[in-house]
Amino acid sequence: MWDKKYRDELACRRSSAMSGGGEKRIENQHKKGKLTARERLDCLFDKGSFVEINTLVESQDSHFGMDKKRIPGDGVVTGYGTVNGRVVYASAQDFTVIGGTLGEYHSKKICHIMDMALQMKAPYVSINDSGGARIEEGISSLDGYSGIFYRNTKASGIIPQISVIMGPCAGGACYSPAITDFIFMTKRTANMFITGPAVVKAVVGEDISAEELGGADVHAAESGVVHFTYDDDKACLDGVKKLLSYLPENCDEKPPLVIGKARDESYRLEEIVPDNQRKSYDMKEVINAFVDTESFFEVHEEFARNIIVGFARIDGETIGVVGNNPKGGMAGSLDIDSSEKAARFVRFCDCFNIPLLTLVDVPGFFPGSKQEHGGIIRRGAKLLYAYAEATVPKVTLILRKAYGGAYIAMNSKGMGADIVFAWPIAETAVMGAEGAVGIMYGKQIAASQDPETEKNRLVAEYEGQFMTPYIAAERGYIDEVILPEETRGRIQSAFEALKLKDRQAAGFRAHGNIPL
Repeated sequence: MWDKKYRDELACRRSSAMSGGGEKRIENQHKKGKLTARERLDCLFDKGSFVEINTLVESQDSHFGMDKKRIPGDGVVTGYGTVNGRVVYASAQDFTVIGGTLGEYHSKKICHIMDMALQMKAPYVSINDSGGARIEEGISSLDGYSGIFYRNTKASGIIPQISVIMGPCAGGACYSPAITDFIFMTKRTANMFITGPAVVKAVVGEDISAEELGGADVHAAESGVVHFTYDDDKACLDGVKKLLSYLPENCDEKPPLVIGKARDESYRLEEIVPDNQRKSYDMKEVINAFVDTESFFEVHEEFARNIIVGFARIDGETIGVVGNNPKGGMAGSLDIDSSEKAARFVRFCDCFNIPLLTLVDVPGFFPGSKQEHGGIIRRGAKLLYAYAEATVPKVTLILRKAYGGAYIAMNSKGMGADIVFAWPIAETAVMGAEGAVGIMYGKQIAASQDPETEKNRLVAEYEGQFMTPYIAAERGYIDEVILPEETRGRIQSAFEALKLKDRQAAGFRAHGNIPL
């Protein structure tokens, strides 16, 4: 039999690691409305499945009294387990230990678990709650961040990477989440910024709070940095679990099949979408009407509301949905923010074998000097590039209007759409009829005896001759004109027919040069 001292020593070391920063700091964490690192991991992983590794790692630095602050685990918990029955790797910073600051061994633990995730080709979730770089360790802390950023980049497009911001995330620490695929953030208890309020005030004289500068609402609606926000830790981690249910474990696999509730067949799409091109409606209602019941999971909901992106299921199969939203502002036009939002989502879906459905109702790119000077040419080109580059099955449905360059950008036939459908009310043209008639027949209208009557006549003539979906269908730009009630069935059968699509590129290249 082994001497009892071996077991006792291990039990003591484990207990020290599990206690984190101690009862008082754990209590303070709870008072702030935050869970501890291990409590968060318990919420994320299937019950009893999480396996912690590197539990006993400690900082070896002794400068500035660090030898007196050493705690096993070094302020971060790492390990693996199952989420929804599938393997996931994770790290969770422990704010109760030296403020969750990142030093040499803290970063080594994170890098090790990231390496394991990449080697095993399983998703990686990073829970951030940290005071930033550990000042006492100087350059070692900065080098630690470098190792994390490098691994984020190497894993990009191979495994899904999700960042969860549940406390402070400042300075260089922000860039790891920014490289990952999705960022979740809790309201009121988390913030992100490169330079904090004190530095902002000292340098530019702006007096601003941490919440105003880098709170969840700001990043969700204004900067577009954050994809999902939730009121508390538990709800946020439930959101992460929901997102993972739509995703494959890696770039070589397909998303899991998830059969949900029976469909509600009471929806009538023609009652949601008016045939009057000027009337607004909510594209979310359209999506929810034909995908599996309660399966639509919107991404970036608060940002660039004029376009919608998100995941849904049809007969249990995951698809990515991109759709102009007339109710979201600018009549659903494309602008700088919506172009970048959609382009990023399209590229993610293409990385992870998620077929793309594009719902089109777009009057064009939004005009104005603000857009032009902000780089709409360069930034709108990102969406064009993303669609043209994507090799997953791509299906497009034109609901109402598809005008100008925005028609092209929204996954048109010429940009590589595999199948394009249109409703009978759809219109495709360089611009709206009134604008086109004004340019082509302006002098003729002005010289007529009744300009208004002449204008209306020419508009009606132009719409009938140049804008109906049948004209585009005659030329093969639309594969089929369908009725609203046929939408779900035709989309489902299209994706079924495209399942075996050959995704091999014609010839080798390292990568293209997307207009960033």
